[in-house]
Amino acid sequence: MEIVVAALFFAFAAVVMFDSYRLGAAWGSDGPEPGYFPFYTGLIIAIASVVLLVQGVRLCRQPRAAFVERGQFKDVLVVLLPALGYVLAIEFVGIYLASACYIAVFMVFLGHYTWKRGVTVGVSVGLFAFVLFERWFSIPLPKGFIERALGF
Repeated sequence: MEIVVAALFFAFAAVVMFDSYRLGAAWGSDGPEPGYFPFYTGLIIAIASVVLLVQGVRLCRQPRAAFVERGQFKDVLVVLLPALGYVLAIEFVGIYLASACYIAVFMVFLGHYTWKRGVTVGVSVGLFAFVLFERWFSIPLPKGFIERALGF
């Protein structure tokens, strides 16, 4: 599996480097050209993928135990599935409400806090993020039906 991942990362890095070079990956008279930083980021990814490929080839020859046991996989799913739900919820209800719900649910079910505390912290973080990004920094983040209904 490491070999496949290394090959995919190398292919991604090659595409990034090729396109960055096409845009201009040198240091011009007025500073870096548009592809300068992406090119070198792609180069770092390419080097890391070659290292991963070499490690994968070496490990491929050795017998290995199971990557994850059933109980460990359940623990991963307990975190992964709500995270996927959070990402999907951002599309429909916006990042602020989705974040408030995500934090509250995690606090209650995984942190074993009361609903009152979980909802209080979730709503507080959501409101703080709204004020921070929308008002102070003027950075619009994905909004849902509530923000649109309130005119934001």
